[in-house]
Amino acid sequence: MKPEEARKKWDEALQPGQLRQLFDHLHGTLFFAKDTRGCLIAGNPAFVKRCGFTDESEIIGISDNAIFPPRMVEKFRKDDEQVMNSGSPLLGIIELFPNEDGKPEWFITDKLPLFSKSGKIHGLCGTVRSYEAQRAAMLPYMELASVADHLKKHFRDKLDMPQLAKMARMSVRQFERKFRATFQMTPRDYMVRMRVIEACDLLARTNQPVTTVALESGFYDHSDFARQFRRHMGQTASQYRLERRRAVTLAPLR
Repeated sequence: MKPEEARKKWDEALQPGQLRQLFDHLHGTLFFAKDTRGCLIAGNPAFVKRCGFTDESEIIGISDNAIFPPRMVEKFRKDDEQVMNSGSPLLGIIELFPNEDGKPEWFITDKLPLFSKSGKIHGLCGTVRSYEAQRAAMLPYMELASVADHLKKHFRDKLDMPQLAKMARMSVRQFERKFRATFQMTPRDYMVRMRVIEACDLLARTNQPVTTVALESGFYDHSDFARQFRRHMGQTASQYRLERRRAVTLAPLR
C-alpha cells in the first residue's frame, strides 16, 4: 500500500475530533481556532480559562474585541489577516498576551491557516506559549550546554569529572548534582548513551565486526559494550543490525 493510500485509509477510519484532544492536555500551551470573520470557534481548557471563561461553549462566536485590550486586538487581527490572505503559517510570533493574573506578558504564538475540503481558507488555528516560562524551563539546560556539547563530541574519551565541573564553573559535587537534576542521569550515563547512539549508527551503515564497533564507539571491552547495548536498546548489537537491514530491505520505493 502506498503511503498516501495508507494515510487516507487511516483518516477515514478515525473518529472526527480525536486529534483535538491532544491540545486539551498540552501543559502550558493555549490552543484556539477562529473562522474567517475572526470569531472563536474552539479553545482548549487552558485558553478558555485564560480568557476568563469556564467552558468552551462560552467563547464560541465571540471575537477578540470582547476579551482583549484594543491594542492587542489590533495586533492579533493584523496577524490573522496575514495568515488567511497568504494561506501560509505565521510562526514564532513574540507578542504580549495576558498571563494568569491578567497582566501583559511576552508569549510565543504560532498561527496556521485552516482549509475547507474544497481547498479554500476556512479560518485559522494557533497555539500560545509563555516565553518567560519556556526561557525559565530552558535555563538549567543552557547552564550546562557547553558541558553537554563537550560530551557529545568527546564521548569516546575517558570521563574527566573535574574538567567538566570546571567547564560549568562549579565544584564537582555541585556539578554532579546539577547535571543529574537537569538531565535525569549522571554524566557517565549521558556519555554511555552517546556511545550507544554512535554504535547504532555504525551497525546500521557499516559492515564492521561488532567488536570493532564497540571500540570505535568508545567502549573499552566487548563485554561492557554488550551489557550497555542490551540495557539501552533491549536487544543485542547483532539483532539490532539484522533488524535495521531487514527494515531497509522491506522499505517501499518512492
